[in-house]
Amino acid sequence: MSNITSEQKRFWSPEVRELEPYTPGEQPKIQNLLKLNTNENPYPPSPKVVEAVQAVLNQQADALRLYPDPEATQLKQAIATQQSVTVDQVFVGNGSDEVLAHIFKAFFIQSEAVLYPDISYSFYPVYSQFFNIQTKQIPLNDHFEIVVEDYKQANGGIIIANPNAPTGIALTRVQIEALLQANPDRVVVIDEAYVDFGAESAVNLVNEYDNLVVCQTTSKSRSLAGLRVGFAIAQAHLIAALEAVKNSFNSYPIDRFALAAAVASFQDQVYFEAQCQKVIQSREALVEQLQCIGFQVLPSKANFIFATHPTREAAELAAQLREQGVIVRYFNKPRIDQYLRITIGTDQQNQRLVDTLKNIMT
Repeated sequence: MSNITSEQKRFWSPEVRELEPYTPGEQPKIQNLLKLNTNENPYPPSPKVVEAVQAVLNQQADALRLYPDPEATQLKQAIATQQSVTVDQVFVGNGSDEVLAHIFKAFFIQSEAVLYPDISYSFYPVYSQFFNIQTKQIPLNDHFEIVVEDYKQANGGIIIANPNAPTGIALTRVQIEALLQANPDRVVVIDEAYVDFGAESAVNLVNEYDNLVVCQTTSKSRSLAGLRVGFAIAQAHLIAALEAVKNSFNSYPIDRFALAAAVASFQDQVYFEAQCQKVIQSREALVEQLQCIGFQVLPSKANFIFATHPTREAAELAAQLREQGVIVRYFNKPRIDQYLRITIGTDQQNQRLVDTLKNIMT
């Protein structure tokens, strides 16, 4: 939008003129590119997903002229079964970003500030600005960890990514429960986009805490980033608020292909767990390799790592990797401007990254 003039912006709503939109990870079109910058899963979705999407074309092509199920009934049932909750505790949306937008609208427009970490998912400040929500960013400690005690203060709600992004560091379920107990009269949102790669989910706390909302996605661990399906789990009274927001904004958020694919994914638990384990094993191997060439890596429970080198500039390393066809994520922000966020690829892809780094640093 940088080429839009002030004169042209006169047609925009005043609030939109001031927005600072989220910047998504780059999706460059380069031959032989190794893309380790957007935390996409290196493995394909379950074969059952492909079969389900093909079946929509083969068996229900005429149905494409009709709207999809606005309640996403089959998908909610599949999620409820897999997560051991009831259907009325499940909300689904067009990717977890849309689910988060509804969460901000439904719960966080309060008289007091919403709390979230100063280093976290960069959509949180975007949504806060979009919905004109007061916020207070709570600094991570010197080890880039979330300190639960810092959230024991007056607030209009709390949102925490667990594992956190871009650090990859996770809270335990005990720490999350302490956070819930300290804030019984405000909604606490645990954003679990990366939870399936080794962190403890808070879903089994939902029945105990009427202020807990857990948000997850199929984009990472289920390899469905291209179809955009996210969901939230909470007690029914909180889900009802999200449904009210959704039906005032987009009553048919998930298309027939995405519904069929997501249902099939949740019905193939064996494949899902196997792929997650492969990513975890590759992550630990990559951490060891990077440490051997001098990198310091934060303890990650995600499908990415956050790494720094004590003698090499992160921005320079990112630029040199790019010249060799390897893309990683660099954040030019305070406290983390010497770190690279690196998505876990296949073992072969990770080896290419390490070999390229070795060549750059010799």
